Amino acid sequence: MAFPGDGEHAAADAVVLEITDTSSSPYARTPSAPVSISDLARLDPLPLIESSSYFRALLGGSFSESGRDYVQVGCNLEAAVQVLRYLFQPSDSFTITHDNFLALLEGALFLAVESLLLECERWFSTMASQTSAMPVPLDFIIEVWHFAQEHGVTFVQDICLEYLAQNFVGTCCPKEENNFLSLSSEKQLCEAILYWVSENMKTSEQPNPNSVDGHLFLLSKVKVCLLPLGFATGTKRHWFDIGNKIVCTILDLLKDSMSTLLDAISDGSLERYCIRITEYSENIMLSGCPQITTAFLYISVLPTDLDVSFKRRIVTSYTKVDHQSSTLYDELEEAVETLSFRNVHMVDLSKCPNVHFGAAVDWLKLAFPQLRIFRASHCLSFQFDDLLYLLLRCPWINEIDITIDTSTITPKHSIVSSSSDILRKVKPNPRYRIQYAPCDRQLNISRLTLEGRSDIDDVDLLEISVLKNSLCYINIRNCSLLTDDGISNLLTKCTKIHSMVLSYTSFGNRSIQTLRTTKSPDHNDGHAHVMGFYMQELHLDGCKGLDSAALSHLMDIINITKILCLRETSLTDGALCRFFGSSLECLDVSETVISMVSLAPVIQRNYKLNCLKTAGCRGLVFECDKVEHIGGNKYGDFLQVVGSTNCLEEVEMGWGFCPIQIEDVVPSFSNVRKMTVGLGTALAENVLCALPVICPFLESLILRFQVCPNTLLHVK
Repeated sequence: MAFPGDGEHAAADAVVLEITDTSSSPYARTPSAPVSISDLARLDPLPLIESSSYFRALLGGSFSESGRDYVQVGCNLEAAVQVLRYLFQPSDSFTITHDNFLALLEGALFLAVESLLLECERWFSTMASQTSAMPVPLDFIIEVWHFAQEHGVTFVQDICLEYLAQNFVGTCCPKEENNFLSLSSEKQLCEAILYWVSENMKTSEQPNPNSVDGHLFLLSKVKVCLLPLGFATGTKRHWFDIGNKIVCTILDLLKDSMSTLLDAISDGSLERYCIRITEYSENIMLSGCPQITTAFLYISVLPTDLDVSFKRRIVTSYTKVDHQSSTLYDELEEAVETLSFRNVHMVDLSKCPNVHFGAAVDWLKLAFPQLRIFRASHCLSFQFDDLLYLLLRCPWINEIDITIDTSTITPKHSIVSSSSDILRKVKPNPRYRIQYAPCDRQLNISRLTLEGRSDIDDVDLLEISVLKNSLCYINIRNCSLLTDDGISNLLTKCTKIHSMVLSYTSFGNRSIQTLRTTKSPDHNDGHAHVMGFYMQELHLDGCKGLDSAALSHLMDIINITKILCLRETSLTDGALCRFFGSSLECLDVSETVISMVSLAPVIQRNYKLNCLKTAGCRGLVFECDKVEHIGGNKYGDFLQVVGSTNCLEEVEMGWGFCPIQIEDVVPSFSNVRKMTVGLGTALAENVLCALPVICPFLESLILRFQVCPNTLLHVK
């Protein structure tokens, strides 16, 4: 774009403005009326300089001195074009609309056109106030709101809040708007409505019963049959009639969901049983819905005009199906155009015991080609075969969580090694093998959580090692059948792992030896050539197969670790003294025999430490004459050492903290959010009463074996 100057020297002073489109913004829209750049190129640059602080700074200098005859600007091209239209076209021929508002707003912000910003604010405010004449599309409000949050446009955020607050019913209730209402779960909508009604009741001194009933009519828009059972039960405490009705609906579904769905197909009311998924949906949260079956999943992604008889086949066939019954799936994939939702990146089916996960995997493949996170925790029906099938069918997923809750069960023994041949004899071969199976794309699992899976053994772990090119994080906490040999073999193959949760497993000396194994003989930079050097997160709580010598060898190499949990291990001062890392953000050495001799230097060296747990460490109690000095402070004075950091957010205290005075914990604990005080120390009454002031961000306080005065009950 050329900007000729005035007078005889115009040709010599001409400057070319080159605008490069560098934006991939989702807010960009197609201009309602194309603009000819060549027409604008002949215009005088004066409006640019007068109206835009950006161009005033850019073009106001002497380009003859710099020797440049053109200027390059990288921005959203459509936004720039819209701003140029505003500046150069006659004001009576330029209007702001839903189609160009975001582009104009983005351009006005980037190019600092103050007058255009005022025009945008005036138009948006007027548009939002004229809701009775023409309701604003909900998707437009959401899109504008997201943009304003990302760019800090406060006037837009304020107007959006006011609009949704004043027009909640009109926005959510019209039939044409329901198709755009994107929710992670029905629980979200139900909570929002109940909270809104509650707040309205608070503001009214004498609420009108008819008004409350009118507001609660909004609950008819909630698909109560898709609410979590636990949430419905909790609702009864404040809204008994509503909660009781929801609970009864869910229990009826649990008795016979197939008959209910078949009846709904016959009378044309199937929509209320379909999961709410729109083109804008990103997350699907069905956690805690025991009434959900595989049929619910499939009917939610079928076209509404699908033949009734085929819908009935779906409901009956996917009630009981295994991986080998693929006839119906093939028909779905080839003959029926199922809906596809490319924006969905997370699906949570945790605590859904009645879902058949073999068929659910096929559902994921059909409907969510961009899925990245899948969670099915607390589902005993999810078997290891289902995991292998998931890896085969959906290789693009990069995070899987199939945790089983074992919080009330702690293994009392460790298995050091076992024979894989013996395990193969007692456990049938898996139906699917992924080590040599062809995949459409390379397996991309980077995070795998198998916590509590007592059905997984060393042979299964060998299958998982096919993820060697992508696996970075693994959680096998409380996997009681895994041996030290099996874990070691996995580490040998999956050398990219940098975060491991191995608590209460048989992780032992052989696995540590594997972490110390040379990855590349060519490296000579300290321990940078061994796998353990790259560990960022390491949880070894309760690993009884580790001796103090092995821990000492481990401490030598984990210099860049950020999270280190060694609770209930054989950790000693000698081992901890060999840790020289300075990147720790979380350290748990509870229930070990360490003392301040080894712990104090670690705390002082790791200035980013925000979580410190030392409960049950009797060795922290020392006589002064047995403790070395650090710059005038004694190792034995724990709080003086903790005072070297003021970023603690979580702390567990026990032995070595007594006595605690108010002056000792201020300002060291000013950012603490979670605090546990246990055996070996005590908080004085004045300290307890002052905690809200000492720790203004405190969210959780646990007092174990503490004598609490009655006056504490009156502290707000």
